Amino acid sequence: MKSIEIVGFKRANLGKVESQNLRAQGYVPSVLYGGDEQVHFYAPTMLFRELLFTPDIFNVTLNIEGTEYNAILQETQYHPVNDALIHADFLQIIPGKEIKVEVPVKLTGTSSGVMKGGKMNQKLRKLRVQGLAENIPDYVNVDVTELDLGKSVKVGALKAENFVILTAASNPIASVEIPRALRGTLGK
Repeated sequence: MKSIEIVGFKRANLGKVESQNLRAQGYVPSVLYGGDEQVHFYAPTMLFRELLFTPDIFNVTLNIEGTEYNAILQETQYHPVNDALIHADFLQIIPGKEIKVEVPVKLTGTSSGVMKGGKMNQKLRKLRVQGLAENIPDYVNVDVTELDLGKSVKVGALKAENFVILTAASNPIASVEIPRALRGTLGK
């Protein structure tokens, strides 16, 4: 996993009014779960930019008033009108304890169905996985070279090493659609 550091400050007052004041000053109210106790803190919005605008998973080092925590971003909430980040939840990584996280899917290879004129349709962009933090991959590779016209690759076809895929095995990841122009010619 890639690494990033976020420097934050503990929140003295909790509540709606205090959260709105923090957001107005350019901070994001956040919570760290999963450890011995919940840690409520806030951090500058600018520090979240690299973390949010990528499909990658980051190992986040939270430096909250000198105390460092190892965590991953679990969930974010956005303003419904202007899409500004209004809240972030982090899950503390504890050595030896498994975590659940969504990992991006990366399609590799050129499908034989696409070479014949079909259209690649990626149905799943992320897979939910569970495992130790050090065993979670940056992304899951899916080879689509053997995919022919009208065929699909499903989650059950993937091999997972040192982690478990929680997404249902019957869900299709990618398929090759047959264009209308080819539908009549395939039977001949």
